[in-house]
Amino acid sequence: MSWTDFYRRREILDAAVRQARRAPQAPLSLAEIPGAAEEFGTEENLLLALQYKWTQLLSGYLRAEFADPDEADLPGDQVDAVTRAWRQAQHDHEDLRTVLDGALERCPALEPLHRIELHTLALTAGLAEPGEPADEIVKVGRTLDALLRAGDAGPVRRRGPVGHLMRLLAPSA
Repeated sequence: MSWTDFYRRREILDAAVRQARRAPQAPLSLAEIPGAAEEFGTEENLLLALQYKWTQLLSGYLRAEFADPDEADLPGDQVDAVTRAWRQAQHDHEDLRTVLDGALERCPALEPLHRIELHTLALTAGLAEPGEPADEIVKVGRTLDALLRAGDAGPVRRRGPVGHLMRLLAPSA
């Protein structure tokens, strides 16, 4: 794929999200999105590309939250970090998340990818262990997902630098 193709696909995905703002539950009309039919062929392929985009974004937010190894040792901080990452991603890309949520029931091809996301959330939050049955991990992820959505709609703010410094100094006191 050339850079031209990459940018063209990105423009089509952005246009699809803009179109979906009007009616998030409605099927995407590829005819109304310039180049979508030629590039993706079907709504399912377009939705799969949007899901891939969401996965990349969420993964980036999760990596950013877990970048500080000192914070990973605090009890409950894994759940807090996943909460901050998911809520910030959802806040920053609300239209994309809404499109995917609206398409989940009508596009069965999204379900396995959604299950992987739930699996990842549960494991990353430390609420499940890798050796547990996959269906159980997904069930935990589904519960976490429901709690994230039911909570405050805004992003969870990361602790300020003063709080971080105080935590660093506390063991030496």
